[in-house]
Amino acid sequence: MSLTSTAHQLVTLASEGGESGGNHESLNPYLTGGGAFLALLLLLWITTSFNRDR
Repeated sequence: MSLTSTAHQLVTLASEGGESGGNHESLNPYLTGGGAFLALLLLLWITTSFNRDR
């Protein structure tokens, strides 16, 4: 597989993805972002709770 054929396949794949939008109906962006935010806050709390030397 050459570089040009690989690039052509990737361009074709990217152009086909624009028709459907790429999002699933069950994915709510606010719920996903809120869940990621809470997960990051939990990781921050865990990191700071184990760092008691300062």
